[in-house]
Amino acid sequence: MKLKPVKLAPALIAVGVIVLFCVLRLLNPDLFERIEKISYDWRVRQALRFPTDTATNLAFVYIDDASIAYVKTNHLAHPNENLTELGYRFGLYWPRQVYGRLVEELSAEKAKAIGLDVIFGELRPDHPPVQMGDGKLMESDEFFGVQMHRASNVVLAATKDVYPPPIFATNAAALGDINTDKDSDGILRRAKAFHMYRKWHFAFQKVAADPDYGVDLSNAKIEPRQIILPRQGGENVVIPLDENGEFALSAFFGDKLPRGMAPKAKPFTDQRIWHMGIVLAAMQLNLDLDKADVDLAGGRIVLRGPNSLERTIPVDANGYFYVDWRLKPNDPHLTQAPIEDLLLQDTQRLRGQTNALTDRFAGKLVVVGSIATGNDLRDEGATPLQPSTFLVSKHWNVANSILTGRFIRRSSVWVDLLVLILTGIGTSLLVWNLPVRLGSSMVLFFAALYVGFATMLYIQARYWLPMALPFIGTFGMMFALLYAWRAIFEQAEQRRVKSVFSRMVSDNVMHEVLQAEKLSLGGARREVTVFFADVRGFTEFTDKSQDKAEAYIAENKLSEAAAEAYFDEQARETLDTVNQYLALVADQVKKHDGTLDKFIGDCVMAFWGAPTAVEKQALCCVRAAIDAQRAVFDLNKRRLEQNEKRELENMARTSAGLTPRPMLPILLLGTGINTGLATAGLMGSEQDRFNYTVFGREVNLASRLESLSGRGRILISENTYKCLLRDDKELAATCTALPDLQKLKGFGAAVRVYEVPWRIPGSDPFDEEFATKIFGDPALSTNFLKREKL
Repeated sequence: MKLKPVKLAPALIAVGVIVLFCVLRLLNPDLFERIEKISYDWRVRQALRFPTDTATNLAFVYIDDASIAYVKTNHLAHPNENLTELGYRFGLYWPRQVYGRLVEELSAEKAKAIGLDVIFGELRPDHPPVQMGDGKLMESDEFFGVQMHRASNVVLAATKDVYPPPIFATNAAALGDINTDKDSDGILRRAKAFHMYRKWHFAFQKVAADPDYGVDLSNAKIEPRQIILPRQGGENVVIPLDENGEFALSAFFGDKLPRGMAPKAKPFTDQRIWHMGIVLAAMQLNLDLDKADVDLAGGRIVLRGPNSLERTIPVDANGYFYVDWRLKPNDPHLTQAPIEDLLLQDTQRLRGQTNALTDRFAGKLVVVGSIATGNDLRDEGATPLQPSTFLVSKHWNVANSILTGRFIRRSSVWVDLLVLILTGIGTSLLVWNLPVRLGSSMVLFFAALYVGFATMLYIQARYWLPMALPFIGTFGMMFALLYAWRAIFEQAEQRRVKSVFSRMVSDNVMHEVLQAEKLSLGGARREVTVFFADVRGFTEFTDKSQDKAEAYIAENKLSEAAAEAYFDEQARETLDTVNQYLALVADQVKKHDGTLDKFIGDCVMAFWGAPTAVEKQALCCVRAAIDAQRAVFDLNKRRLEQNEKRELENMARTSAGLTPRPMLPILLLGTGINTGLATAGLMGSEQDRFNYTVFGREVNLASRLESLSGRGRILISENTYKCLLRDDKELAATCTALPDLQKLKGFGAAVRVYEVPWRIPGSDPFDEEFATKIFGDPALSTNFLKREKL
């Protein structure tokens, strides 16, 4: 693409827009974040249409309304002949033994890990006990703890507000964070890699559990040398700390400490609880979460395992990363079953009915969660996938990312700036260098191309390039401002150019002038072909008209006012006559794409090759001269015919005593043409008037040739003749060189001059009598007949 010359104003606009949005990106990265996240959500949905690497060992055991009904009644909501009664019935809310039996069955099926997305916030001694095989009874909570201890692969849920009781936390293989941190628009896009949990010393927990104290540990004030425990309706409890930040247990137990207990201890420990999805995947890959390399400032968390295995999670400064929402609850990659299927298999297994048992969950990472209806049973919310999604799915989607090593990486600030710069430059070049319609179409195409590229980059590599900033800034504002500039200032420039050239050139040349990528009006050296055509006989005609007018006024003794009116009428007729001839010449100049410079009295000046280049300019100029001579000749024939009619009319007018009508004058053209280098540009001043013209030696030579041409002749210079030899040999062959070199006024050396014939061979008869009428001089007519060889 050939570029237009850079102008200061649009260049400053382009640079200003790019700099503005780069600064906005640096100072306020969240300025267009809402729109950006909408574009991200769209990309997430598009990615579902394309296959990608997905872990095959993920599973989901769900609790739905049918599950709750069956545990309560032992009547299936769906037919299955292989299922038998559980042997127990429980309504909401289930005792912990139900989850213990689930863990027992999954462990028997050799599940790799079990993630329970169920909150166990307190012990429930009121739940019915479990009857063991030997007939003894075991508390429901204890049974659950025992089963977790035996399975040794259970990940128990923890939240910022609810921490599992010690009997559960100590028997679980690990705790998994299940907090849901939605964005400000209520959509869950991110997960936090881990949360820090504060675990208080059991002495503090004992005080907090005593209602007589009324202490809330979440409101504890931790100071360098003391901990203040606020109390409701009483004095605060102050626990002193030593220089090591330890408290004396005597503050709680007095001098009677439990046997084997150290006299001092830390009041609490801060524990890092990882996201449940990360914990499940770490158990599969044997990643050591305790030795994770956490570099939040550097935007990464590195998890390491055996055989140099690494997983690097891209995170922000707060430890959040974007969930790759790849697997819905109904995804075929998930092994799925309702909880009642496993509870029934556990019952069958205990009864020894093992013939129909299956091990579908062998080696699986199993997530257990609720999709039942009810505010406290249904964990549902908006995700990029759809407005209503079961949020339990975040666990296996996070685990899938860890297992496959496929994470969503958002572009850095430097990449965003580079995108803004490149799209800004691209948009500005398209807007500046192309016509409005084509430029608009190309900008839209460029924007669509960028959207396609950014979308495919996300689909293939889960790399998130910005869309909002480029579209609002470099595509939108750049497009609007540059086209506004073009509409206001460039069109004003076009109006200025039109004011100069509209009456000088043809429509197609005007179009080229307005579309020209480089147009110098301030002065430039150009090769041009200059044309001068003078209307011969005009001066003689005006003198005769003046004499006749004076004679008529004297003869008729007209008053001063009447005489002035008669002179005015004669002037109008004279001007009308010369304008007819000049208009014929001007029309032929424009027809052949020439630039009509000026009318110098009864002379026409024109040129080819400026302001825009003209292919075969000398040939175009010569053809215009030929057509102009022919047009004048045709006009003269019509005027001769009109004069014959006037002679008859005047005889009748004389007989009637009326003034005879004057004969129409017959005028001719003398034309001079030269090709060469000249200076082209606007002459004049803005306060007065500009005129686009050419000047120089070659222009003067064309003028001298016109003076030499006489009547009805076209004279060209040797340079123009050489151009004809190159561009039209047939026309050049008809030209004849004047017998002698011509000495022209103002030129030191004589020049070779050629004459171009313009009569059409075989056209209307052109005898000596007719030629004499045209030229008004027998000698001139004879010479013309000889030249034309008629």
